[in-house]
Amino acid sequence: MLEKEYQYYTTHEDELLKQYEGKFIAIVGEEIAGVFDTELAAYADMKKKYPLGTFLLQHVLPKKDRIIHRYHSRVAFG
Repeated sequence: MLEKEYQYYTTHEDELLKQYEGKFIAIVGEEIAGVFDTELAAYADMKKKYPLGTFLLQHVLPKKDRIIHRYHSRVAFG
């Protein structure tokens, strides 16, 4: 899930860093769907436009400053 979005980020990381350093970007598919100053603003805006689990929020920081958070939730498929 969200592999395409994360692959887009890693492939374009250098150019995204030049353009959006310090910002939070939202990626849907292979497109930037929004640019935000805070993670909360990004989440609030994106959840109005897209279903949860269909967009990636990424803090645009140099690798040396980046912290990776992974969140897991229980999901039942029936």
